[in-house]
Amino acid sequence: MKDLKIVIKLLMKERKDVFLSILFGFLAGAGAVALFANSGYLISQAAIASTLVVLTMSIALMKIFSVTRAVSRYGERYFSHRATFTKLSSLRVYFFERLEPLAPRVFNRYRSGDILARIVGDVESLQNFFLRVYYPPIVMVIVFLATITFTLFFSVYIALILAAGLFITGFLVPLLFALKQRKIQNELREMRGNLSAEAAEFFYGFRDLKLYQKLDEQEQQLGAVSNAYISEQEKNSLQALFSQSVNQMIALIISWFVLGAGAYLIAGGELAGIFLAMLVMISLTVFDTSTPMAAFPVHFEDSRRAASRLFSVVEEGESPDEEPGGRMEKHNLREAPAVEMNHVSFSFPGEERETLKDINLHLPAGSKTAIVGPSGSGKSTLLQLLFKMYPEYAGEVRLNGRLLEELEDESVWAGINPVLQNNHFFYGTVKENLLLAKDDLSDEAMNDVLGKVKLSFSLDKQILEKGENLSGGEKQRLAIARAMLKGAKLWLLDEPTSSVDVLTERVIFDHLLEQGKEDTLVLISHRLTGLEKMDKIIVMEQGRIIESGSLDDLMSRKGYFYEMKQIEKSVFA
Repeated sequence: MKDLKIVIKLLMKERKDVFLSILFGFLAGAGAVALFANSGYLISQAAIASTLVVLTMSIALMKIFSVTRAVSRYGERYFSHRATFTKLSSLRVYFFERLEPLAPRVFNRYRSGDILARIVGDVESLQNFFLRVYYPPIVMVIVFLATITFTLFFSVYIALILAAGLFITGFLVPLLFALKQRKIQNELREMRGNLSAEAAEFFYGFRDLKLYQKLDEQEQQLGAVSNAYISEQEKNSLQALFSQSVNQMIALIISWFVLGAGAYLIAGGELAGIFLAMLVMISLTVFDTSTPMAAFPVHFEDSRRAASRLFSVVEEGESPDEEPGGRMEKHNLREAPAVEMNHVSFSFPGEERETLKDINLHLPAGSKTAIVGPSGSGKSTLLQLLFKMYPEYAGEVRLNGRLLEELEDESVWAGINPVLQNNHFFYGTVKENLLLAKDDLSDEAMNDVLGKVKLSFSLDKQILEKGENLSGGEKQRLAIARAMLKGAKLWLLDEPTSSVDVLTERVIFDHLLEQGKEDTLVLISHRLTGLEKMDKIIVMEQGRIIESGSLDDLMSRKGYFYEMKQIEKSVFA
């Protein structure tokens, strides 16, 4: 329920539309009851006591009630759907604002297809919350109370029958089906997430599945998940139809009770016969407002599960009025920052093994540092902590003496020139991908940087999704060009030229060091050549820093770095 409270708070931002939806819903329901009541009365008047004045007034009232019902129904639909669409918009903004800081690490817990199903499917499911769960019970109660009050002027007994019908069809039947719905392990949301995840993985891995001749097996698995999802959908649909059928059957039985009670009261002289048709028509019409309650349990449970799945991704608990990162401090890195780590240890979620163990380092402002070591030694993870990708760690990480976790994510990222091992490129032109660095870049500046990284691309060259039409080296050089255009004061480079030839790499590093001569630069590299320009070299193994110093210091010690250097020489000799 805590998840639905967030949805309700977002919905209440549109109080006017909510109020108008309820008002027009009541007018539409009451108008329908009045229209049919007047129709029954008109029939009786025409058959029993055909007074011209009464007939004329009844016909005029029919027209008024008809227009009122039609206009009110349109108003109800208009304002309820406007409130729903506005709520969905607010919900998406609220969710994405909280998902954005978690995006770098969210895939450690969820598969990409499942995330897509939550962002799209579960948000869409919540459109039924207002239309099918929130305001229909309010409209139903108000219409019934008005109708029961009206029938009290003619018969207390028939009013009591209608009140009993309201209780049974509006509350008792939905409650029983809601309890049944809870007992059934409704996994429709989870199954949709699994189906999206399996479909995404199938398309992502299609080439490898084809090459390793495992395509048929994956197709069968995807088909099994799809069939399970369809079966669960059928089960939910049957449940909703059965609930609706029961509700309609009870509503008709109540109408028969009204007819029987009315006939009995007429026979006893307690009710004028001219009102019997009117009361029966009222009973047939008023239950139209309780019929949607048959689907209430399904939509309520669906909304509750959708909200729970959606907000579990971002670990809800904040108020919708509270801005993400509102408690954090903005920090504008206009100057090259000093980087400091004190007794930092880190484990990935769900893993007992520590990826980083008691890391201590101090990188002065404007320094140039290389981090080297074998694969799996924790180099990239250390860099990711500086990116604020993983906030759950032991120890302290500071930028210019200020704790990293106290700084706003956006202000930290704004001060970093990033080049990662896997850089994402969007479908579009080279120019559009370079403009991610800054919005006001000139064509001349972009062409100049492309020349520095040895890319002879036109700015209008089309890039496919994820850069599929680029080689590994071209992707890295384009990522470096983007970082150079950003012009921030902290460079975090993770294997930026691992797929680039040695001669091009040397030219690129000369430009990087020239542009960032006053900046703080941290470079992760497997290559040990070209590190003589670094102020400090940090050597890592199994999550620990085992050596640090300048190139000459490390070579003179003849320790781990020296051995790595000798091995590299022997391999490439």
